[in-house]
Amino acid sequence: MSGPLLECTGVRVQVRSRCLVEGLDLQARAGEFVAVLGENGAGKTLTLHTLAGLRAAAAGRVLLEGRELAQWPRRALARRLALLTQVSEDPFPNTALETAVMGRHPHIEFWRWESEADYERAREALTAVGLAGCDDRDVQTLSGGERRRVALATVLAQEPRVFLLDEPTNHLDPHHQLEILRLFRTRADAGCTVIASLHDATLAAQFADRTLLLFGDGRWAYGASADTLTSDALSALYRTPIQEIGFQGRRVFVNG
Repeated sequence: MSGPLLECTGVRVQVRSRCLVEGLDLQARAGEFVAVLGENGAGKTLTLHTLAGLRAAAAGRVLLEGRELAQWPRRALARRLALLTQVSEDPFPNTALETAVMGRHPHIEFWRWESEADYERAREALTAVGLAGCDDRDVQTLSGGERRRVALATVLAQEPRVFLLDEPTNHLDPHHQLEILRLFRTRADAGCTVIASLHDATLAAQFADRTLLLFGDGRWAYGASADTLTSDALSALYRTPIQEIGFQGRRVFVNG
């Protein structure tokens, strides 16, 4: 399709009487990586949940492939859009492979078991996040970073066109942060849309084509990362001085 994969118009995100985001207009196309930045409590998670259809917008519309989310059958929606939540819980014992293969469930017909092809997709996803050979590990024995990568493997196994990632680098060391963002940059380059909330403006500048800034009081800014990520904008966003420096041809943002 030539239009945006995911878009919203006039969206308001609020909690009780507090408006976090007012009148959000956003278009995310195939091939784009969009970073979402803002302070804690600014509405990043609630905005992603609204874009995923988990909560209704207080106003406005969200469309996937030109069709309102409410018009999509849930199964068809899950084949096109995946959400990585900020926290992953494991109420029951499961192996890493059994957890990752859950991402295949939207593609499995009712009353059918996972096929060997589904397990192979799950293994490929585990390998992609650096967990090859961990298929039989109980997720409750994994470190926080390893468990986060299992959650990322699960959304990869889902094979959606749109990835909504809520702080995908949570619990990850610097090496794995870069590896995971490179992985999803590759997915975007292959024609998917990736929208990810991040806390690091330097990583946003490195990987994201476009950036959404959420100020937590209704205000927002959205545009090309080269234009949106500035010292002035980030200083206002985080209410602390942020300076930009150049390093090996890259933009680096530091407190200063």
